Amino acid sequence: MKKNIILFMLLLLTTSIISCAQQNIKPNNSKGKEMSVKVQKTDKEWKESLSPEQYQILREKGTERPFTGKYWNFDEKGIYSCAACGQVLFDSDTKFDAGCGWPSFSDVVNNKNVILKDDYSFGMHRIEVICSNCGGHLGHVFDDGPKPTGQRYCINSASIEFEKKKDDVHK
Repeated sequence: MKKNIILFMLLLLTTSIISCAQQNIKPNNSKGKEMSVKVQKTDKEWKESLSPEQYQILREKGTERPFTGKYWNFDEKGIYSCAACGQVLFDSDTKFDAGCGWPSFSDVVNNKNVILKDDYSFGMHRIEVICSNCGGHLGHVFDDGPKPTGQRYCINSASIEFEKKKDDVHK
């Protein structure tokens, strides 16, 4: 009897955790539809052009440990681009400290530059953020960010590169 109660409680807890992880963000690609990206490279070419950490994250959908990436506690003004192909993704004006240990942004520079895809790994539903130019895995987006978007793009530092904004000098 006690075993049945414990099993029932574990099942209830697991169901609760999974349902709490559900997101209200809608993917922008059709389920089952293959994404079409412009940059096509072989696995060997990706391994030659990316660091081992970048390859593991961008091509194998890995993640870096929280509070370890070069941009999680970084606040210079500039633009963040895909580390694999250089496509512009985020502006520092939308970067904020979410306290999660990864760089977080409330919006993308252009919605066409990312693909949002359902991700059911690890027994939960999340929305994966993918570079629309090369298909590189960037991170995930959650609906607990600041206004006005309410979104938190939780991005791996290894998947992006930063370029400092140039000062506009008008005489």
